Parts: sequence; C-alpha cells; structure tokens
Amino acid sequence: MNLITVSGPPSSGKTSLIIKTIETLKERNLKVGVVKFDCLYTDDDKLYEKIGIPVKKGLSGSLCPDHYFVSNIEEVVKWGVKENLDILITESAGLCNRCSPYIKDIKSVCVIDNLSGINTPKKIGPMLKTADIVVITKGDIVSQAEREVFASRVMSVNPKAITMHVNALNGQGAYEFGSLISENNENISSLKGKSLKFPMPSALCSYCLGETRIGEEHQMGNVRKINLNGEKNEKN
Repeated sequence: MNLITVSGPPSSGKTSLIIKTIETLKERNLKVGVVKFDCLYTDDDKLYEKIGIPVKKGLSGSLCPDHYFVSNIEEVVKWGVKENLDILITESAGLCNRCSPYIKDIKSVCVIDNLSGINTPKKIGPMLKTADIVVITKGDIVSQAEREVFASRVMSVNPKAITMHVNALNGQGAYEFGSLISENNENISSLKGKSLKFPMPSALCSYCLGETRIGEEHQMGNVRKINLNGEKNEKN
C-alpha cells in the first residue's frame, strides 16, 4: 500500500485535488482510500462517499491537529491495510504555517494556491520546505506572469520538490499528479520505527492545560515573550 500525506493551508483546494486525482487512479484499477483529519467540523467525508471511496474522518477538537495526526496515523495505516487499499491518502486539516505532518520515506504533498499572496511561500515553514511534491492550485484565476512568479517563489523555498500546477475544478494536471503518487509501490504495512521529517510545534504552557486568565503570573511552562526593549526576554 502506498501512503500519501496531503497538507496545506485552509481552502487551498486539497479535497478537490484529491477527488480529481482519485478519479484518474480509479481508471487504472487502483483502490484508493482517504482519511480526513480536521479540527472542529468537516463534511468532506460525504464528498468521498459520493464517489464510492472508502473514507474515515477524525476531528482533533481542542488538540493540535498535527499532534492528533501523529497519534493516530499508525491506526490509520492498519485500517488501510485491512481495506486492501493500493493507495491510502491522508488529508490534513487546513494547518497553521508552522505545522509539519510529514513522515520520512512517505510521499509528502503540500497544496498551496496562487491567491494566497506572493510572499506566502516564505511564510510557510516545514509544511512547504520538506514536501516532496508542491501542487499549486487556482492558476486559472491569475495571469500567466503571476503563476510563474508565484511558482518561482515556491521553488526558492523548496528547490528539491517537484512543483506542478493542477486545476482542482476541472482536473487539468490531476492525471500527472496521480502518476507521481502511484509510481512506486512502497508496501507500507506499519509505520513503527519511522520518524517525522521535522519536529512538531513545541508548546507546553498553562494555556495548553486550560488556563484562560491573562497575565504573567498565570503563565508557566514554555512561554516566549516578544522583544520590545531590544533585549532578549524569554521565559521558560
């Protein structure tokens, strides 16, 4: 079973991209399943069910969706193996730009759209910088010059990744993307022993544990203070 991790900022077109890609993969007689991770609510699982795709969803609730993903991915792989899937695609929530839900030796895809802003690639951390494939969407809304400039910004941040344009509405480019994620059979049956490409965002403070009061006297644990006086002022 091939395991693919798809992540990206909110509303970048991840679900539409996956659906169009699955349609091309089904033509090759490949059995594909999806596990959708989100925070508070999603009905994307219904979209997958409509096209006959095995799907599960998980909501992280008050937990960081990245940590929730890592805590459950081994069980997700076991589900995919049980379903006899050829390809299992995990779709992350629309994550913050610091997140990094990628695993070493597992194909990692970052979806980013042309409308997010010309400087957005520089603002995205490991989610973009450590991706194997970067898919740029919504190129039909901007000019050719804007597409090229945005793509060059992406490649300057992650020159090692395969960067490609896909129209997630009409499926243009989805066949090529499907070929990339299905070309090598990784035969994943377990993730035990594997590790993340990049450490998760670190925080263990009083607010993580439910504190709501504001003030330094209520702040404990890993707390970083803004530098307003020209001096390093960090409390740990």
